[in-house]
Amino acid sequence: MPGRLFFLCCLLALSAPAAALTVYKYTDANGVVTYSDQAAPGAKVFVFQDRMVERLDNQVKLETHKHAGGETLSVRNDLYAPVEVELRLEKLDNAVGAPDKPIHWVLPPRSSIRLATLAPRDPSQPLRYTPKLRYALGDPRLQPLAVRYPLPWRGGPFRKSQGANGGYSHNTPKGRYAIDIAMPEGTPIVAARAGMVVKVENDQSGRGKNPSGNFVRILHDDGTMGVYLHLMQGSVKVREGQRVLPGSALALSGNTGNSTGPHLHFVVQRNVGLALESIPFDFAQPVNALPNFAVGGE
Repeated sequence: MPGRLFFLCCLLALSAPAAALTVYKYTDANGVVTYSDQAAPGAKVFVFQDRMVERLDNQVKLETHKHAGGETLSVRNDLYAPVEVELRLEKLDNAVGAPDKPIHWVLPPRSSIRLATLAPRDPSQPLRYTPKLRYALGDPRLQPLAVRYPLPWRGGPFRKSQGANGGYSHNTPKGRYAIDIAMPEGTPIVAARAGMVVKVENDQSGRGKNPSGNFVRILHDDGTMGVYLHLMQGSVKVREGQRVLPGSALALSGNTGNSTGPHLHFVVQRNVGLALESIPFDFAQPVNALPNFAVGGE
């Protein structure tokens, strides 16, 4: 089945209730990736893992400051969003000052905090310990507001190719309530809600290494985050730390990451306690209607 026709059939199958579809992935000698419903020689069953990879280790850092009395552990948050952190100290040896329980904290955007200071019990012996830092974007103490989202694109009308709890890929905590909208590559994608741009990816081509492809993550004032995935390479128009309004141009739709055809993957998430999970949301009008930014939003 030709690639474009297969993508159309795949999208139709995904929109049908409980339709079983096996997708095969084949990479030729030139590195070109093809998806098909036919098990060609050398093809492998394609297992879609609906995960979002956002590397934060360069923006959320555990820092150790050595001094005459011992060592001080601090966490620095360089993101334009709050970050919940948990610090555990394990394999303690010759250490004084270590807490009995893990340390939890919510760091404001662009801030740092001292979490612990350790000293050697015997100054003539080395101080040993193993720090384990966990973190998640967002403040879990905030509660989502009831908001109806305008459609986050210009043009159309388009069609929902997979909805919440979709049997193909929307079955993990991060993406359970996501919506996929089939649309041509290059469709203008706009903000569905006001907020702060906190993460972007703009350089990925094709499948790349990140299943999300190119994306924009926007933090809303109630702590929820709208995420726009599989965007066209080089099309992201916003930067981290930029405030946007409903209807602000974000990027162009694409087909990057773990995408079996051109579409926008839109999801609303919140921190539920050291973990991001998708939450239910409603659009202010039917998906197959033309966008109207006089309806809903903030």
